[in-house]
Amino acid sequence: MSAYVIVEIDVEDPAAYEEYRPLAANSVARHGGRYIARGGKAETLEGEWFGRIVVLEFDSLDAAHAWYYSDDYQGCLPIRLRTSRARMIAVEGGGA
Repeated sequence: MSAYVIVEIDVEDPAAYEEYRPLAANSVARHGGRYIARGGKAETLEGEWFGRIVVLEFDSLDAAHAWYYSDDYQGCLPIRLRTSRARMIAVEGGGA
């Protein structure tokens, strides 16, 4: 079953964050993930959102975990943590 990683991110240092973007994108691709949404125009329908939205798709929740905890993603994660604040969840796809 597909899984989605949903990230709400507020980039606080855009120039320094640019170093993170290609590293993260390469790690997503290496782990079989793909971008569904990546910082496009967003409209809040309910609640409070503070930043851009990124949605990644993986083949499974296990694949999403493998990507997040991989050496290549963990290697670039400190850049994101230093240059932004974010919330991230992983959720299985599928209907009720």
